[in-house]
Amino acid sequence: MARVSRRQFLTAGAATGGGLLLGWHLDAGARVLAAAAKARPPVFAPNAFIRIGTDGGVTLIMNQVEMGQGTYTSMPMLLAEELEVGLDQVRLEHAPPDDKLYANPLFGDQETGASSSVRAFYEPLRRAGAAARTMLVAAAAATWNVDPASCRAQKGVVTHSPTGRTLTYGALADKAARLPVPAQVTLKDPKDFKLIGTPAKRLDTPAKVNGTAQFGIDVRLPGMKIATVAASPVLGGKVASLDDSKAKAVKGVRQIVRLDDLVAVVADNMWAAKQGLLALAIRWDDGPNATLSTADVVQGLAAATQTPGVVARKEGDAAAAIAGAPTKMEAVYQVPFLAHAAMEPINCTVHVRPDRCEVWTGSQVLTRAQATAARVTGLPLEKVVVHNHYLGGGFGRRLEFDYVTQAVRIAKQVDGPVKVIWTREEDIQHDVYRPYYYDRVAAGGGRARPADRVDAPARRSGDPCALLAGRVQGRDRPRWVGRGGAPTLRHPRDPGRVRTPRGAGAQHRLLARRRSHAQHVRDRELHRRARRGREAGSRRVSARAAQQVAAGQGGAGSRGAGGWLGPAAACRPRPRRLATLQRLGQLSRPGRRGRGVGVGRGARAPDRLRGRLRHPLSMLWEGRTKQQICEQMKDPARNGGRRTGQEVIEHMKVDPLVLWAWTPGAGRTTPPLSHEKFVQALEAWVSAGMPCPKGGGGTQ
Repeated sequence: MARVSRRQFLTAGAATGGGLLLGWHLDAGARVLAAAAKARPPVFAPNAFIRIGTDGGVTLIMNQVEMGQGTYTSMPMLLAEELEVGLDQVRLEHAPPDDKLYANPLFGDQETGASSSVRAFYEPLRRAGAAARTMLVAAAAATWNVDPASCRAQKGVVTHSPTGRTLTYGALADKAARLPVPAQVTLKDPKDFKLIGTPAKRLDTPAKVNGTAQFGIDVRLPGMKIATVAASPVLGGKVASLDDSKAKAVKGVRQIVRLDDLVAVVADNMWAAKQGLLALAIRWDDGPNATLSTADVVQGLAAATQTPGVVARKEGDAAAAIAGAPTKMEAVYQVPFLAHAAMEPINCTVHVRPDRCEVWTGSQVLTRAQATAARVTGLPLEKVVVHNHYLGGGFGRRLEFDYVTQAVRIAKQVDGPVKVIWTREEDIQHDVYRPYYYDRVAAGGGRARPADRVDAPARRSGDPCALLAGRVQGRDRPRWVGRGGAPTLRHPRDPGRVRTPRGAGAQHRLLARRRSHAQHVRDRELHRRARRGREAGSRRVSARAAQQVAAGQGGAGSRGAGGWLGPAAACRPRPRRLATLQRLGQLSRPGRRGRGVGVGRGARAPDRLRGRLRHPLSMLWEGRTKQQICEQMKDPARNGGRRTGQEVIEHMKVDPLVLWAWTPGAGRTTPPLSHEKFVQALEAWVSAGMPCPKGGGGTQ
């Protein structure tokens, strides 16, 4: 009898358990697999997503990865809703790499990104659940020889309504597996949803709390070594020379791997690997990018915005409208390079054998990780097995697979499995950064509709020769043709180190346009108010806003303005004006720490505020009861954020706007108490616990 290897034994053991083994080896012995097939209980697998065993266990083969965004709860909810099982009845397993079975319909490959999981699989997973439920109900109806319409499914049990007979999904799995998969199924009406749209506890929380959740960095294999890396600090750089004598003397260091652009230290543990890395004496040849700096990139982007480019959309004649506008504004907005800085450092475990390669990692693009491993090793794709894990943060960083490529290159030089872990310094320095954005915005305004123009290097290029940010290795589809100067955005000889994360290309332009529009509208409104003032450049506050500020009143629309704009925001029917009103309201907001009245960018002294108001400010006590005044002074939302009585006292003692109330002025109501007696009464009130009179307490 031929000897059965330990791996074949484990493969057969998993197969006979009635579940799906994701780490299935295609090269396992035919004899072992045949024996396993005979002993295996029937499994109901109507599609690539669902497995229902004879024990009733429901398993979702999860093609989307979990990196903190909650897909390991939201995806099961979609399936369980139509399958008619409880969320607690669903188990999850990582799907193997397979674009044919698990491709994201929005991208065409097995990819988790762009916040697309629910959008992309809302219907496919529901249809998968509905198809399985239909087949299980049909199997039960056939067992009882009744009409399927007289049966209903709930919580993993099919019930014959007229007689009350029941069968569990596990009992029906064998028979349902022999039925044809329905081509069309009816989905639930949203009003009948039991899970979708309801609060749910995350299914991955218990494992993450008790430490049983397996991230890529948690992989442990027999005989595994740990490696850490120093790659060229300059893109395109090479190792010029290496002195590893001191590193080899570090206890626990087993091997030094030198490649063209990196050096890896292989050791028994991470500490020994890091100490060995620090002991290396590496001299780098920085190559053609030795002098390239951020300043060079910014200079290129700035020059690109001054050149004619392709127009993405044209409405009217923006250039003519801006040229003839009474008011013109031009501004530049910049967003720097940014690293993803995920909590879990970049890591990948690889075991390369002559006829097989295994990879353990956390990736958002599992099939690409498999493909790069096959390319580096020269093995057929079916000889590469990739085991996916939880991701300790992704943010798009693990949409790249450069770290898998690097780990496989290193593992080819190591005998046995090796886990490659980047230090945090390496992780940040060699991240695939968000691109640097440089937007030049020109706008013109007047009585007519404002016109604006945004000049910026394009997010994506239609030129296949210009490999720009966001177009990495041809994977991104160009959305529009970029401006002629856009190639300045790319890094020479290695554009893959810069990548546009989801939405960034559109969001930075939207941000620039909104900022410039708000600034233009604010300046125009201030200029209009200045013309109405008694001196050029004065900035006046409307009577309504001034009264609300003095009285501390809030109302509809005031929440977004910090509780001090009041109904002024609500009286504007168009939401797009709210941001402008909030900014205008800030001009009249009293300083929180008694430093004057904030006007524009500076602060105007209270005595200068006098005379600038068309109508005098209403005093705090005018037409208000003691209870109303007391409640306002105690409420942080209406007293400038002061939460203690002592903070209120200090404010009343020194705040210029408060003191202004006791300054004689035309048409101003005299306070009922002197400021000194007012502060004394206030201190007594605070000492008494800040009680408020009930029933109104009379007007002041």
